[in-house]
Amino acid sequence: MKNLFNLGLILFIFSSCNSTGRKAIDEEQFASRWYQGKAEINVFDLKQMRYGEEREGKAVMIFVTEDFSKRKQVKLDDPSGAGKGAMKVMKLNMTRDFVTGVYPYNTMLSVFTPVYDELNSPKITASVTEWCGQSFVQMNSRNNKYLIKLFSYFESEGDQELSISAMAEDEIFNLIRLNPDLVPTGYLKLIPSLIYNRFSHHPLGAESANISKRKTGSNQAEVEVTYEEIGRKLLIRYMDAFPYEIMSWDEIQTKEDGTEEVTSAVRTNVQMLDYWKTNALKDESIRKKLGL
Repeated sequence: MKNLFNLGLILFIFSSCNSTGRKAIDEEQFASRWYQGKAEINVFDLKQMRYGEEREGKAVMIFVTEDFSKRKQVKLDDPSGAGKGAMKVMKLNMTRDFVTGVYPYNTMLSVFTPVYDELNSPKITASVTEWCGQSFVQMNSRNNKYLIKLFSYFESEGDQELSISAMAEDEIFNLIRLNPDLVPTGYLKLIPSLIYNRFSHHPLGAESANISKRKTGSNQAEVEVTYEEIGRKLLIRYMDAFPYEIMSWDEIQTKEDGTEEVTSAVRTNVQMLDYWKTNALKDESIRKKLGL
């Protein structure tokens, strides 16, 4: 009974504060999963193409809702004191870990997407670290464009400040989780994946893309993003029913000679977990259960 009361209180608060939010979101359904004080941990078997060869590794996608500062574009320490300066976001933290020869690669992508406000993701960051060095990109949405800072150990790439007016490809993962109906379709300008940008060293900018969605089976569907000019394709496969879980994704790169390099990830484990509370040595057994 107490849990029902708490859920009702949560629904009242968010329906009162967000009466003009995204219409595609079923508030009661959404709150029952995403406002229980846990994150969704998704573990994937990764086959990452790098330097012309396929590398086996792990990818992890962590989805969780947070209270976010509209002005500072950071997680709020005191959401109740922020008033109208707060917004609820779906946060994706996505990591990839694999080895190239003797040295490892570790990447991390963070995407903060409004749950209720019909706005592009206010903040997206990405980092790539390996034994040669590291690079970091931060995109902040201001006045309908992204202000971008890029830092890299490569002389030709770092350090840069850019301004780009376009939606980000990396946001699509979160839009699917909110409701696939929020994913736009057709031809548009799109900022390709920040991890792709770091791996390809392609100049960061808005590229022409075509987004399509289709059913692929019972309660299954996929989003396809195709960039003809840069030879990139992204396929995201998901369950076409709430909570719209992502089951796998492929990145396909067509090289100048016409050959294709395919990076793929297939989900093997998923768990709702307040992982920030499981930081003792005894909790390492949870990693084994997740296949990490």
